[in-house]
Amino acid sequence: MISSNPREKNWIPYLLFLPVLIYLAGFVGYPLIKALGITFTSEAGKLSLENFITLTRDSTFWKALKNTLLFLIIIVPLQVVFAFLLALFVNSRFKGYMTVLYIISIPLALSDVSAALMSYNIFTSHGFLNKFLMSLGIIETPIYFFGLGLSSRAFWVIVLTELWRATPLVFVILLASLQMISKDYFEAADVFGFSSWQKFFYITLPLTMPSLQSALLIRTLFAFQIFGVVWLLSGRDIPILAGEVYYQQADLNNFRLAATYGFIIALICILISWAYITLLKTKHLELKK
Repeated sequence: MISSNPREKNWIPYLLFLPVLIYLAGFVGYPLIKALGITFTSEAGKLSLENFITLTRDSTFWKALKNTLLFLIIIVPLQVVFAFLLALFVNSRFKGYMTVLYIISIPLALSDVSAALMSYNIFTSHGFLNKFLMSLGIIETPIYFFGLGLSSRAFWVIVLTELWRATPLVFVILLASLQMISKDYFEAADVFGFSSWQKFFYITLPLTMPSLQSALLIRTLFAFQIFGVVWLLSGRDIPILAGEVYYQQADLNNFRLAATYGFIIALICILISWAYITLLKTKHLELKK
């Protein structure tokens, strides 16, 4: 029997939310607080910035930060541009566009580990790319992309792998946004004699800006936490922040520095999120009182 007591009804939402709250407190909140405590604790067990000082004196930390930022600066803009072009192409709804949509979305089903292994099989010395080029007579000996002193080549292989693996995520977000735009806007634009470029800059781009902002934020945060693809294709030849977290914890068992690396990643992600939300506000969509 359903109770009609108003007080009892007021408690129902809180009771339904209680399992989620317990889960978040136990599996997210407690580990987060524990990690923060470890980050600001010295070897002597005192509150200190010793871990941060140790990192700033380590050249590997600065290399990892530089490489992570390089991946972010190169990968994210390319992904957004490619995803937008693909979304515009598929949204034109040509014959067979659904087949193209499915093909573009295939990488969404793959993990970063699977993508890295597939990429390795393509670019390794005995992989598909070298065999293909040698069969055409373009090269006589294999091109090496991985190994000692070849980190610059491995870097671009990682970039290509990430572009192929993660661009569909941005593509799906932008395509959904494009499909939500009413055709009335474009019909009105035709009446006023708008060109294709004017339709894009005055209708398509402004109306997709909220989704573009969300996609840009998500991909930036994910790119900053890139790990699996880099670790499998190059290991520590190309140090990155997330890779150093794993290395410090799993290989060196140095949980204090691992927690400090994690804290720095989280702090930078929070700052990036704040910058995106603050600087990329879609003011034209805000309601004015």
